Amino acid sequence: MPNFTGNLKGTNTTQTVVSCTDTPGHHLILRAGTAHQTCSDPQFNNTRHSSWSTSDMIHGKGHERGYFLNEHANGDREGGEYEAKVSTSSNGQMTMEGTWKYTHGTGQYSGISGNGKFKGHIVSPTEVEVSFEGSYQLKAGTKVA
Repeated sequence: MPNFTGNLKGTNTTQTVVSCTDTPGHHLILRAGTAHQTCSDPQFNNTRHSSWSTSDMIHGKGHERGYFLNEHANGDREGGEYEAKVSTSSNGQMTMEGTWKYTHGTGQYSGISGNGKFKGHIVSPTEVEVSFEGSYQLKAGTKVA
């Protein structure tokens, strides 16, 4: 399985925070975003990355679960899901650390499998930066463009 590393730099296009009254400091967050992906593997470099997630946090700590999709210049796509531990520092910066895995793809990425780890942080209310690493396997007989 080929290994790769990369970075995402993007924006939260939508973010909604709901304060829950069941426990002090309890918040649910729904977020959607887009990013530009750079990657050490040319197949995954310069893709448009989209993600959607929910976070459940109490006093600035919690978990996030979400989905991602990478769109390539030729229209092929690969995507999957991720889970992370998230925390907010005293200055309001949110950090995340977790795992991801591929669940589907189209075109040359049909049947893709793989997984990895990531770390990231929200730089401002709208800016996000993430670094990731992982490995993948394309379906047998798939030719790379």
